[in-house]
Amino acid sequence: MTGLTAKIRKESGKKVGALRKKGILPAVIYGPKIKNQLLEVSLKEFEKAHKEAGESTLVPLKIEGESKEYKVLIHDIDKDPLTQTPLHVDFYQPSLEKEIEAMVPIIFEGEAPAIKNLGGTLMKNISEISVKAFPQNLPKEIRVNIGNLNTFEDHILVKDLNVPEGVKILKDPGEIVAKVTPIEKVEEELAKPIEEKVEEVEKVEKEKKEVVVEEVKKEKKEEKK
Repeated sequence: MTGLTAKIRKESGKKVGALRKKGILPAVIYGPKIKNQLLEVSLKEFEKAHKEAGESTLVPLKIEGESKEYKVLIHDIDKDPLTQTPLHVDFYQPSLEKEIEAMVPIIFEGEAPAIKNLGGTLMKNISEISVKAFPQNLPKEIRVNIGNLNTFEDHILVKDLNVPEGVKILKDPGEIVAKVTPIEKVEEELAKPIEEKVEEVEKVEKEKKEVVVEEVKKEKKEEKK
């Protein structure tokens, strides 16, 4: 796993703009057993670590001047709305002795015969799923092979997902993860009223459990001004 090296950050608020111009990403680290600290990391190194670890795998992080190595989760990333370049990142150091909840992305792979032979379209009902495990056991992603979707009646359920030992899925085992649907059914889905789609999005958002640290939120708001 690619590790990160950080420095204690002295700049805050509007001054962090100068750091970003130098390829430095403002950050903060916090957790149940450590005090909040303002940090800065190389944007290039961060993007490499994030690509490898995602947001549900522990990343080794060292702070210059300290001998201790922190095991952190990339908890929250603020991005530029136009370029999607990271503007600020939260590093969260969880207790390794307690299980935590995290959202893990689902990666679909393989080829569904129902798409190739019947001209259907893959419907991904769930693209990420909430799991519970000790931080060191959290997977970066859950891979799903769609090769068994032979007909429009076939589907992949939550209970069919393969997860590492010690990882619990926090969702109804009978819920459909993916299926192949005839093209006319897809068109009907796209024609649903906007209100229904908004309600579906809000339902998903309510399932997400995030750690909220008021001091961190205040710091990030100041940096955006």
